[in-house]
Amino acid sequence: MNHTTGTFQSPGGDELVYQTWQPNGDPKAVMVICHGVGEHSGRYMNLVHPLTEQGYAVVGYDHLGCGQSAGQRGHINSWEDFRSGLRSCLGLVQTSYPNIPVFLYGHSMGALIALDFIQRSPQGLQGVILSGTPIEPAGVGTPALILLSKVLSRVWPNFSVNLGLDPAALSRDPKVVKSYQKDPLVQKNVAVRWGTEAMAVQSSTAARPDLVRLPVLFVHGLADPLNLASGVQRFFEQISFPDKQLLVYEGSLHEPHNDFEHERVAQDLLDWLKGCLIQPASS
Repeated sequence: MNHTTGTFQSPGGDELVYQTWQPNGDPKAVMVICHGVGEHSGRYMNLVHPLTEQGYAVVGYDHLGCGQSAGQRGHINSWEDFRSGLRSCLGLVQTSYPNIPVFLYGHSMGALIALDFIQRSPQGLQGVILSGTPIEPAGVGTPALILLSKVLSRVWPNFSVNLGLDPAALSRDPKVVKSYQKDPLVQKNVAVRWGTEAMAVQSSTAARPDLVRLPVLFVHGLADPLNLASGVQRFFEQISFPDKQLLVYEGSLHEPHNDFEHERVAQDLLDWLKGCLIQPASS
């Protein structure tokens, strides 16, 4: 496996950092990782290793205001900042890896970014994997915090507040929790504008299951206290596109790829990817 880093510019002129993990030999496909709130692309090695070992290239990038990318920590002017960042990354990937399938893996906030993106413009993607999708959020954002965000977003949009995310909600593995708590690239705060934008997009994407029109795999921890599995189940049932699958891991918390079953999760992803490559996406 060969690891490289680089930067690209979003349409807004912001410099975003990306990482590439290249398998030995020519890749059969590329997986783009779209990470969650307050974290970064380097926290997905439990997926990177098995994917590259099986001949997939992996590209992860840090969103605006996250990880090593530019911008105030946890702040966006609008959700379009996330859309354009993903669009730019996919453009880079399609240029760097022409004529091979591109898949998208989005986790938590990244799943929301990915879901909103494919509901608008799924072209160029072979399929999408959505992990910990916030169809029914439960574990972050108290009513007081939500009200504060709505009030301040118009007059002081970059005002920073603590999201209130409990690290113990991520994984049952204490090593994962400890690593998250000590990670200098992890951030606890978000801007109030981020909050109002995220709430608006969460509501709009959850109301549009009919706009999912490419192969999709949902993975979710049954015990996820942040985004409830029951909400994803209802959303999944309402998707009319036939090439869909939902995998729920009993006992797993918010990050199945970082919980005790992460090897099983990775194998399930590989099996699904193999099926997608054997049977190309429907038009």
